[in-house]
Amino acid sequence: MLQHAMNGRKAFEVTLYNKDVRAAVKENQSHTIYGDHWADAQIQDVMAANELEALSLIGRRYPPEEGFVVQELAECS
Repeated sequence: MLQHAMNGRKAFEVTLYNKDVRAAVKENQSHTIYGDHWADAQIQDVMAANELEALSLIGRRYPPEEGFVVQELAECS
């Protein structure tokens, strides 16, 4: 992420995958909505005030009820 922290916000790197896609790919199938690349961990960057807000923002974009799993959350230095 090529941004500096501003207004008290920090950069976070979130690693996530989709468990439903992962299960489909394991069975040699494809998910009806999400691409096969979601079977592997993907990295998304987010600007947030803290870890809790970062998780909330990611959860809105990549909902757990649609199979998304946060594998790791790290504050960028």
